Amino acid sequence: MLTFAAVMTLSASAAQENEPSNGQYYRLFTPLTFYHSVAGDQLSITSGNPDEVSQAIDQALMHVYLNRPDLVEVTQTEQEESGELLQEIIEQPIEQVTTMVEQANPIPEEPEAEPVEVVVEKPKFWTRKGDGYLQFMQNYISSNWYKGGESNYSAVGRLTLEANYDNKSKWKWDNKLEMKLGFQTSRTDTVHKFKTHEDLFRYTGKVGLQAAKRWYYTLQVLAYTQFARGFKSNNVKTFSDFMSPFNFNVGLGMEYKVEAFNKKLTGTVNLSPLAINYRYVDRTALASSFGVKTPKHTHSLTDFGSQVTAGLEWQMNDVVKWKTRFYAFTSYHRAELEWENEFSLRVSKYISANLFLFPRFDDSNKWDEDLGYWQFKEYSSLGFTYNF
Repeated sequence: MLTFAAVMTLSASAAQENEPSNGQYYRLFTPLTFYHSVAGDQLSITSGNPDEVSQAIDQALMHVYLNRPDLVEVTQTEQEESGELLQEIIEQPIEQVTTMVEQANPIPEEPEAEPVEVVVEKPKFWTRKGDGYLQFMQNYISSNWYKGGESNYSAVGRLTLEANYDNKSKWKWDNKLEMKLGFQTSRTDTVHKFKTHEDLFRYTGKVGLQAAKRWYYTLQVLAYTQFARGFKSNNVKTFSDFMSPFNFNVGLGMEYKVEAFNKKLTGTVNLSPLAINYRYVDRTALASSFGVKTPKHTHSLTDFGSQVTAGLEWQMNDVVKWKTRFYAFTSYHRAELEWENEFSLRVSKYISANLFLFPRFDDSNKWDEDLGYWQFKEYSSLGFTYNF
């Protein structure tokens, strides 16, 4: 009995002899079917199909039927019920029809990629800004005015400069320089043609290391004095001067970054449980007026205590802005507190009106019969303003 390998050998030899294929091998490559003719030819006493290849195929199929009947998937009867094979497909060779075109469409050429210049800018860690104004106030009262009073003129100018460093990761360094100077004249003051009513030269520096989203470990330095001598009406005595006093504060603590009302309210609040206040008075005669009550000819005083500072800016609407600064220091035997408030009303791009309110508490000064240790200053003005 021929095996499947023998059948394939016969088919290969037939191919080498260039015998045309008539589809007689299809039974070897279709799902295994039980053909009645195979069993009939093998069991018949007469010779069956005289074709040697067909006999080999029948013997191979019969061998599978007897040894591996589990591989049979369908019978000839079931196959006939499902449909008949087209005899012309089996007997006639399959010819492939090809068509030729005159010319194929050319493949579009893709343009070569042009070199692109990539510019990498260095991150800007420094931000600089500033603002200033020059404003005036005039008040005239005739000598026979029924309620009394006096005429006066005043002017005040302010310049604020900031240079802040932030590496967008952990560190920041803020620097702020404030300069403010104002003069006034009055007819009743026969001693001074003009005198200062606003005088400030102040530097604030902070180095911060981020601890949380809005919290920073901070070392803060605060130094301030004034430009010119301070007088009172019809009095030749000097009440304050440049470096009289001069205050230098160093505080170590935490700072919170404020952002509220869609970032219309911004600023910082600094808490320094460890703080040092150094006060220097160049004019010895003024030392006692500023709390330096140590032995004679001593110019300075050093206190250890705690400190709180806050600086906020609130853009209430398109024309009204509020700036405030709060400062408090206590050495547990004296206390100093300042609260500066400036309300700005923008009339146009370069013109604004300002209202300045400044309450202050300092128990190192002399006791006042009316206000005690409290002091208060207020003024309003109108003039030019510029931001840059």
